Formats: sequence, structure tokens, C-alpha cells
Amino acid sequence: MTSINKTGNKTGNKTGHDGRETDSEWSDVSAGSEIGAATGSASISAASSAGAGSFGVESAQNLGQIASLVKNCTDCALAKGRINAVPGEGNPQAEVMFIGEGPGFQEDRQGRPFVGPAGKLLDGLLASIGTKREDVFIANVVKCRPPDNRDPVPGEMAACTKYLDRQIELINPKLIVTLGRFAFGRYFPGEGITKARGKLRENDGRMIFPVLHPAAVLRREELRPTMIEDFKAIADILEGGTDGVGGEPAAISVVEPPAAQLSFIDTPGSAVLSTEPAEIPTVNAEEASQPEQLTLF
Repeated sequence: MTSINKTGNKTGNKTGHDGRETDSEWSDVSAGSEIGAATGSASISAASSAGAGSFGVESAQNLGQIASLVKNCTDCALAKGRINAVPGEGNPQAEVMFIGEGPGFQEDRQGRPFVGPAGKLLDGLLASIGTKREDVFIANVVKCRPPDNRDPVPGEMAACTKYLDRQIELINPKLIVTLGRFAFGRYFPGEGITKARGKLRENDGRMIFPVLHPAAVLRREELRPTMIEDFKAIADILEGGTDGVGGEPAAISVVEPPAAQLSFIDTPGSAVLSTEPAEIPTVNAEEASQPEQLTLF
């Protein structure tokens, strides 16, 4: 797929990472409900230093101004423990915007999204459809790393919503791809990502295409063909072909993981597995992934 920006020019080298490379997706039904209750870059690296002044985020006229606001934000407790806020980055005229969960270990240190193993997998998936991260925009539901890589709580997601909303308004992407259950729950609270993935949806006039989080694929190799299939569908959508997109996705075989292993996809018929220990943050899982798992095909 040749990426085309909104001016009609073929993209060459643009600006262009994320993720709390995470997403515990077994219990995504309850998580989605919390997101709905809580929520009613931004940076091209060089632009992040632009002064934000005293205006609010609704007055921000470019992504650099939003990035500056994010980096100085103290609206929730996550600000106290961060090394760097992670506003997001990419093409300000991107046709497709990816939304993940939040920064992980590497993202917190570098101030950039998806720079760990899950980010490398995301790069490979983008390459498989003829594009790269500089052609898209990547952001997160929360802009600072939660302590100990735990899941973000409703208040934290609510505090970051204004920044993500304004980023979406300024970029005005043709397609929003949600990575994992928290990003999906922002638009469709209470629904499970396993059944929803691979189906093109509309929410408030925007096209939403949910996929699994790349970290889920790093932990469960059998999900890789599903992820590749969904990225091929992204290419079709951007090229105007939606036939066959939005139908029933291929079934995902759910295999109960070992007790100490984090689960990434929701459990059929149950929001929480009673046999699971306290939920383990997916950042840890993503950071522990082995290099050989990054092979796309």
C-alpha cells in the first residue's frame, strides 16, 4: 500500500511511536465499562518544544502545542512518577491514527510511543502493508506510565481524554485503529476486543477499526496470523475497499495460560477469570518478550 496524505501527495520521509506496550485483554469487558464511565504526538519530536503558553488544550492549534501541554500536565497522580510524558508522534496529516493504552518502561524513558518489542512488531506490521510509522500517527489513552505498569484507572484516562480528543480533531484521520481493549473501550465500552477485532465500526462520525494489542501477539504466537490479517484489512480500508471488512472475524482459540502468565484477550462469557491471580500489567510481558518473536511471518 502506498500511503497518501491528506494533500494528495505521496508520503516519503515524514515525521514519525507508542505504547504502554501492554494490554491485559482477558478482562476487557469490565475495563471497557470503566473507560466509558471515565471519558465523557502529539509530538513531532522537534515540535514538542513549542511553547504552550497559558491557553487550554481546546485552544491548541498544532500538535506541538498539545505536546507541550502534556509534558507539563499535572492533572492526575501519574505526573508524579513519570520520567517523561509521552504525547504521541507521527504525521500531522495522517490518514490513519493508532491509539494504544499507555507508555511502558522504554516509552517513559524516551518520551516516545511504542519503542520496545511491541513497537518493533508494530513497525513490521506497518511495513507488511507498505507503510511506516512516519506515515501514521500513534498516541495513547494515557500519556504517562502508570506505576509498576499497572492498568490505567478511570480518573487517569479521563484526565488525558482532552489531549487525545484534540489530537484527533487536529489530525482528522480517515481511520482510527485501536490497539487492545483500553483504546477500544474508549469508543465501545462494555464490549470485548476478541469478538470486536477486525470489524470496521463507526462512532460519532469516525471510522474505528479495533485490533489486538501487539503485546498480545508477543505473548501468544497463535494470534500472529490474526494480527496480520487485520493489518491487511487496514490497507484495504484506506484504499477504499471495505468489502469483507466488518464481518465475523476468524475465531480465536482461547487457551488458558499458566497461572503466572498475563492474559491478553477477553474470556468468553466472563469478564474476569477467577483462576487468574491479581492482574499482571502487560508492559512487563511485552518487555520480557524474546527477540525471535518479532519475526512477522
